[in-house]
Amino acid sequence: MKTIRQCVGIDCSKDTLDTAINFLDENFQSKVYATEIFENNDKGFKCLMKWMRKLCLKDMPYQVVVEATGVYHEQLTYALVSNGFSISIVLPNKIRNYCRSTDIRTVTDKISAKQIAEFGLVKKLDNWVIPDKIYTQLKALSRERIQLLDEKTAASNQLHAYKHAALISSSTAHRSAKRIRLIEQQIKQIEDEMKQLVNEHPTLKEKIDKICSVKGLGFITVVSIIAETNGFNLTRNQRQVVCYSGYDVIVKESGTSVKSKARISHKGNKYIRRALHFPAITAVKYNAPLENLFNRLYDKQQIKMKGYVAVQRKLLILIYTLWNKNEVYNPEYVHSSIKNLEQPKEAALTELDHVRS
Repeated sequence: MKTIRQCVGIDCSKDTLDTAINFLDENFQSKVYATEIFENNDKGFKCLMKWMRKLCLKDMPYQVVVEATGVYHEQLTYALVSNGFSISIVLPNKIRNYCRSTDIRTVTDKISAKQIAEFGLVKKLDNWVIPDKIYTQLKALSRERIQLLDEKTAASNQLHAYKHAALISSSTAHRSAKRIRLIEQQIKQIEDEMKQLVNEHPTLKEKIDKICSVKGLGFITVVSIIAETNGFNLTRNQRQVVCYSGYDVIVKESGTSVKSKARISHKGNKYIRRALHFPAITAVKYNAPLENLFNRLYDKQQIKMKGYVAVQRKLLILIYTLWNKNEVYNPEYVHSSIKNLEQPKEAALTELDHVRS
């Protein structure tokens, strides 16, 4: 039977790489050609690449599919791409949902590698590219800042409890206050480092400054979102950005027994949603178009949080649009199709006079 497609699936763990090569024949049946286990280190990467070059068909392109597993897959992906391999990184929930559709119920690393390879055969996947170093650095700093903010909140709550307790050592409260000041200093250092990194890249700084022209969006918010999306790399449209961030609306309806209210999925990047929470509240106060959006939804639903979530989604789309167009925000912007439907003021007044007469 002639092979029409081939794929390599890799299940990564802390120490090992379970690998499988699958072929797709003319009847669209997936068959496992070879399996092997390699070490998750530089030596294992070299052996893996040698093994793939030896066993994969030479006259047919193949793609390596890797399941994202924390940080344990990152060194592998950088090594493979640097050596000219085409690689796709797939989220674990996609692989898990695909495995549920198969007849296999046993789950092991070896079986997972086979199913990852089969998933790559039946799906069209985008090739992963090494992100710009600046985005990786900004993402690490942004997430470190979030961690410190959480620690500061916990320490502030403890200090508040100490001050209002009946019996408490003054030295305990002093150390807690000192810890808070240290965290604040570290947060300031991180923010200064983020600004320094952006200033070293004039093109990036220009784009971020233009996005910050939106009332409610600040430097830290914009940088965090740009870093989390790797500069919107591999993002083709607004729907993908919304889905990646967990703002996509899901509705469950089946017959008369299953019916739930529409809500956002929350199945996306939580750091983006967190970064847009307070900017949405600020934008509602000072940005007229977003205020109108919030008021319209609040009048209909009488739930403020739904309005704020809609504003968050709108801010995300604005960031994506302004980033691609490299333009300053214009609150008076009207889509061209809407502009064509508008009447000049003089024509509208003349038509009104005819109606009155």
